[in-house]
Amino acid sequence: MSEAALAHIAAAESKARQVDGIGPEVPVRPIASVGVLGAGTMGGGIAMTFANIGIPVTLVERDQAALERGLKVIRSNYERSAARGKLTADEVEARMGQLTGALDPAVLGNADLVIEAIFEDMALKKATFATLDRVAKPGAILATNTSYLDVNEIASATARPADVLGMHFFSPAHVMKLLEIVRGAKTAPDVLKTAIELGVRIGKIPVVSGVCPGFIGNRMLSRRQQAANELLLEGAMPWDIDRALTDFGFPMGPFQMSDLAGLDIGWNPETSRGETIRDRLCERGRRGQKTGAGFYDYDADRNRTPSPVVEQLIRDFVGEKGGTPRAHRADEIRERLLQPMVEEGKKILAEGIAQRASDIDVVWVNGYGWPRATGGIMYWAGVR
Repeated sequence: MSEAALAHIAAAESKARQVDGIGPEVPVRPIASVGVLGAGTMGGGIAMTFANIGIPVTLVERDQAALERGLKVIRSNYERSAARGKLTADEVEARMGQLTGALDPAVLGNADLVIEAIFEDMALKKATFATLDRVAKPGAILATNTSYLDVNEIASATARPADVLGMHFFSPAHVMKLLEIVRGAKTAPDVLKTAIELGVRIGKIPVVSGVCPGFIGNRMLSRRQQAANELLLEGAMPWDIDRALTDFGFPMGPFQMSDLAGLDIGWNPETSRGETIRDRLCERGRRGQKTGAGFYDYDADRNRTPSPVVEQLIRDFVGEKGGTPRAHRADEIRERLLQPMVEEGKKILAEGIAQRASDIDVVWVNGYGWPRATGGIMYWAGVR
């Protein structure tokens, strides 16, 4: 199966940039300068992807400390590449020279493309796009890096929804190959084509998605996480659940991934009432790799080991909720995790969110670590 699967995913990556109705007659807008709002992990990585190919970037932050911190992280990323022999010292300086920091969005008035990479809050994003609507020049493309929120609602904050779309980069943005391009209800054809071709220029594999919560990848991922949490409530341990996926070929499972991202993302200590296992871990200060403990215990080098503390916490939680722990075979765990994703993928196709099943394969292979040798999730499931 592997050779046919590998041929399938290679063809799928090329085909993904082909969109019905967006032919050679559709022009592209010139992109000679880019603005990025937000110099955090995502914004900094996005800025690097453009600096890497010589496109100047203006990086805007709310305060000087955050801006300096973001630029420092970018420089350290480039210097690590130089230390590994991938860049020369001159190339590091040339790429840093493409970056300009600023605190006022008004400086983005000449940018051909502005990408918003701020906190995932709808009210904040709409206020930001209302500002961009005032300061950006006519014809500028306004993109949001949201990973989940409604691009149409974000576009409604502007008087130019035709110029708005989603450009969902994956973290770390300067490394990950996938670019999910989200086509809003009013996104102009030339805006979509420009984003696709620009994605290829910056070394990404673009896939077009329609608007829905989580788009293609995160919508399916949420089903997997829901299934993983249900398995915990039946007494399955995080490491057993993760192993079922790593044995399948994933680089990591859902709980290792949660620890890496940080369990406290979206968690509020003021409102937490221990209602979920994650709440209880966070309340104990176990917030992932960064605190040395989450679902796993971590040593100084961030190597993970199963945690007896977590095992007991899960057993206590299951008992408190009236559950009965039971043993789970690895193949049962894998089926429980993957089948809901396949079903969600079929819905995504039926709704027209993805144009073709192979686009879903491209998303999962390049954005979420689905094993390439299987051809992708839909190909593996026999959905063509």
